[in-house]
Amino acid sequence: MNTVTTRTVNRPAAAESTEDGVVTGNPEAADTPRARRTPRAIKLDTVCAQATDLAREAAVEVGGDMVGDPVAVSADGERLVTHRFAALQPGYAGWYWSVTVTRVPRSKHVTVSEVALLPGSDALLAPEWVPWSERLRPGDLGVGDLLPTAPDDDRLVPGYVLSDDPEVAEVEYEIGFGRPRVMSRLGREETADRWYTGTSGPESELAKAAPARCGSCGFYLQLAGSLGGLFGACGNLFAPDDGRVVSADHGCGAHSEALVEPAPPVPPAPMALDDDLEVIRTAHTPGSVEDTDGEPLGHG
Repeated sequence: MNTVTTRTVNRPAAAESTEDGVVTGNPEAADTPRARRTPRAIKLDTVCAQATDLAREAAVEVGGDMVGDPVAVSADGERLVTHRFAALQPGYAGWYWSVTVTRVPRSKHVTVSEVALLPGSDALLAPEWVPWSERLRPGDLGVGDLLPTAPDDDRLVPGYVLSDDPEVAEVEYEIGFGRPRVMSRLGREETADRWYTGTSGPESELAKAAPARCGSCGFYLQLAGSLGGLFGACGNLFAPDDGRVVSADHGCGAHSEALVEPAPPVPPAPMALDDDLEVIRTAHTPGSVEDTDGEPLGHG
C-alpha cells in the first residue's frame, strides 16, 4: 500500500491597501509576475460602432452640407466610440467631423455625447499663438505706442543697488539718481553684443571697405562707463551712422583723416620726329597762273 504524504505550503498573502492607505500583507507578493495585471486593450463596442446613421445625423445637424462620408471609427473607452466624417468646408483640408456616441450597460440605446470639427494629422493649421510680448521686434514701436517693461526684466536692476561696474563705482553717488531702475550687467552685455554684431560693428560691409577705424576718427564721441571702451557715437553729419552708436573698430568712408589721393601724373606722349623726310622741288607747268601779273592778288 502506497502512502501519500501531503504538505501544506503557506504562500505569502498579497499586499492589500486599506481605506486609510495602510498596506497590509506581504508587500513583496504584490510585485510578483502573477500579481501584476496588464492593462486590457479597449474593445470596440459593436452596438456603438454600428450607429453610423445616428452619428451622421448629429454631424449634419451641426455642419449641414459640409459633412462628408465616414472615414474611421475608433474606441475611446468602454462602450464609448467616435465616428469620423470628412469635412467639406473650403480651407479645411485634412479636418474631420468627430461624433462620439455611447450607451449604458445592458442597453442597446445609443446616445450622442458630443460633435466637434477637429484637425487631422495632415490638416492645415494656423501658426501656434505667440504672446504679444514675444512677437515684438525692433522697429515695431510706432508713434504713440506704449511698451511696458516687466517688473522682473533681467535687463534692469533697482537703482539703489550698487553697480558692479568699476568705472561707475568711482561716481556711484549718481547711481539711481532720479531713476527707479538702471541697466544690469546682463542688460549691458546683451546690448554690447547686439551693437557689436550688428551693422555698426566691424563685420559690416561698410566697415570692411572703410579706409580707417572709428576709434581714430575725429567725429567719434566715446561713451561713458564700461561700454565706452568699445563704443561711441558718430557725430559726422555726412556719415551713414551719424547720431548712432558704433564700435571703435567700425568704419566708413567719412573718416576725418580720409584723404583723396591725387591721381598720378600722366607722362606726355613722345613727340613724333621724322628725320627721313626728303624735300623735292618740282617745276611749275605753264598755265593760267603766269598770265595774272596785271591782276591784283591774282584776280581779274
